[in-house]
Amino acid sequence: MRIFTRYILREVIAYSLLGGVLFTFILFMRYLLPLMELAVRGIATPADIVRLIGYLLPGFLTLTIPMAVLVGILLGLSRLAADSEITAMRASGLGIMGFLRIVSIFSVTCWAGGLFNSLYVAPRAAQALLDYEELSKTSQATVQVEPRVFYADLKNFVLYVQDTLPGMDGSAIWRNVFLADLSKPDNPHIITSREAMVTSDGPHALRLELNNGSRHDIAVNNPAEYDISTFLDTEMPVQTGQQEDSHISRLDTPIQALTMRELIDHIKARDRDTRLYTIELHRRFAFPTACLVLMLVGVPLGMSSRRGGKGAGFVVTLGLVFAYYFVWIIGLGLARQNKIPAVLGIWGANIVFAAAGLLLIQQMSSGGAALDFAARTGTRFAQFFERIARRRREPAHNGHIGGFNMRWLRQALRINFPLILDEYVMGSFLRNFVLVLTTFTVLFQIFTFFELIGDIVKYKTPLVTVGAYLFNLIPFILYNVTPLCSLIAVLITFGSLSRSSELTAMKATGMSLYRIIAPVLLLTAIIAAALFAFDEGILPSANRRQEALLSTIKSRPAQTFLRSGRQWMSGQAGDQAEPTRIFYYQYFNPDKDAFANLTVFEFQPGSFALTRRIFAEGAHWNDRANRWDFENGWERTFNGEAVAGYKPFTLSTFPEIHEQPSYFKKEVRQSQEMNYSELSSYISDLRQSGFDTVRLRVQLNRKIAYPLVTLILALVAVPLSLTAGKRGSVAGMGAAVGVAIAFWVVAAIFENLGDVNSLPAVLAAWSPDVLFAIAGSYLLLRTPT
Repeated sequence: MRIFTRYILREVIAYSLLGGVLFTFILFMRYLLPLMELAVRGIATPADIVRLIGYLLPGFLTLTIPMAVLVGILLGLSRLAADSEITAMRASGLGIMGFLRIVSIFSVTCWAGGLFNSLYVAPRAAQALLDYEELSKTSQATVQVEPRVFYADLKNFVLYVQDTLPGMDGSAIWRNVFLADLSKPDNPHIITSREAMVTSDGPHALRLELNNGSRHDIAVNNPAEYDISTFLDTEMPVQTGQQEDSHISRLDTPIQALTMRELIDHIKARDRDTRLYTIELHRRFAFPTACLVLMLVGVPLGMSSRRGGKGAGFVVTLGLVFAYYFVWIIGLGLARQNKIPAVLGIWGANIVFAAAGLLLIQQMSSGGAALDFAARTGTRFAQFFERIARRRREPAHNGHIGGFNMRWLRQALRINFPLILDEYVMGSFLRNFVLVLTTFTVLFQIFTFFELIGDIVKYKTPLVTVGAYLFNLIPFILYNVTPLCSLIAVLITFGSLSRSSELTAMKATGMSLYRIIAPVLLLTAIIAAALFAFDEGILPSANRRQEALLSTIKSRPAQTFLRSGRQWMSGQAGDQAEPTRIFYYQYFNPDKDAFANLTVFEFQPGSFALTRRIFAEGAHWNDRANRWDFENGWERTFNGEAVAGYKPFTLSTFPEIHEQPSYFKKEVRQSQEMNYSELSSYISDLRQSGFDTVRLRVQLNRKIAYPLVTLILALVAVPLSLTAGKRGSVAGMGAAVGVAIAFWVVAAIFENLGDVNSLPAVLAAWSPDVLFAIAGSYLLLRTPT
């Protein structure tokens, strides 16, 4: 029996590690970009990033350990059942209780580890995360300013700079500075300077050393009184708002950060509502206990999967994971609303699955309807996978791939591609790709639903709305996981061919490795092109719909597509002799094409000296005259640092101000809600108006660079699959996760470098592709062909 014990545990543990790594990686992906942003902006050092990952992992493991146990048991036993090894073991005297006893060794170990993580490690990691965020608020302030962009992230100030240069020791040099003090928005205090040295002045402050500048002030009650003061050198502190960038914890982290003693003390308190603390206490015990509960369900289901094999076992696993967390989340929502006791709400899923598991075990011991139902379900999955297997063999006989007659195509085009072996390899890759893509889509849907259930219960969102959101989320998921699925599918395909010696047989026919992988690389190139077309046609509209539905679920106002309250805008770029123009207004009505409290600043080209300032209480567009009519205001001109003229008016026009109403109607849109051409036009429009487009330019280049990742990761996966293939699927999946993490870390770093304008947008978007393409080509060229 010891041989059986070691053999079964080795099989179960291998698949559990595979599932645990996969689930943890999926949860970690959404935190990757914020972590890399902290590193790129200098808010966190590489050591801090490692610590933050360590702080996040215990919270992930609380969720993923029970799922990993279920995956290991179901897939491990399903594999043994598919190869009739379960039948052989039972014939030798190992009964259902013997399997439970063996598998319980692993489940109890995971339960103990999960308890230790949930009761001791996770609370301290959550507290360490909160401590880090609090400490980061006292770090030195930094700011990244792009030239010719209005920067409004300074407290009570709006900044506009025509040119920036890096300084020494983290400082910066700004040229031709326009600074508006909006402490009194209806009467802004204006400062201009030829140059400014910028340094940190504490955790939330910057110190500006301004040179060769002037101040412009208007009397509040008398616009005829205008004061200009000049300076050679002056210093000015300004407050920043960037300390919030380090916030990566969740809203419920403070409760999860409480130690067991603190949690119990809060529950014993009589002067407050203790329901949330009671729920948290039971949660810390319920999740680890799921390792034991899911074992009771997994063992009989895994043993009964005689013909479905690992494929059917994995599908059943996804269904059970979704069912367990669906029941748990429903119970959590009811417990938070105080509709059921916290004990029943948190432990309800465990109770239901424990009862189901005991029933299945009893039925398996004696035979019965429940076991017959499970067996029939497994048989249906088996038939489904057998049909797939038959299709896998069909290309070698009749020249079909996905119902398409490849022999006819070869004859029509008079080419010798694809050959029968090409069809075989392509068919294997496509089946693995579709399976992995479906798996990732389902997992992302499960985790997304898990995160939204609190809002669904709190705001009583109809399930129809939730279903519509999850349906419209599918294109977003497909677009983001397709490159990773390509990587895994290539690893599975060529790893399987290598383990079964089919790759050796292909080489024996005279085909080189490069010729064998050519059809798969061709398919991934086609998928990459389809991914770009998908982003051009389907994805933007789906993203807009799912964002609107998400706002409904979270009971927040939907994002307005048209935002007319930008307040600060640059004028249209004209010839070099035309003055630089800046518009400031307190309100703009896009329907009536009318401004309220409009100020126009005009600067001398090159020197950036203020030459004219116009103020009007109102301005509206005159369609007949094709001009703006200014009402109740004044015009003041400047000659150097002196006022050259002052002219009040009741109604006036300025034909040289040629910006039309459409120029001020700027749409606020996310890059993922536009295709390439729309985003390119949107960037051009915003840049001309003086808005920050750094991030958008990076995303524009990524719209072409990202689909090619599908081909590049496939290229990297080929040599890895040949080395990992002999060590099994677990090694292959580990290699896939390692490569995926490496790529997304590198991509996140370069993207953030582009976002803060430390790298050109083209370089930030394309560098990860180039680096991994070089690495993949190098590894492939060193692989024996």
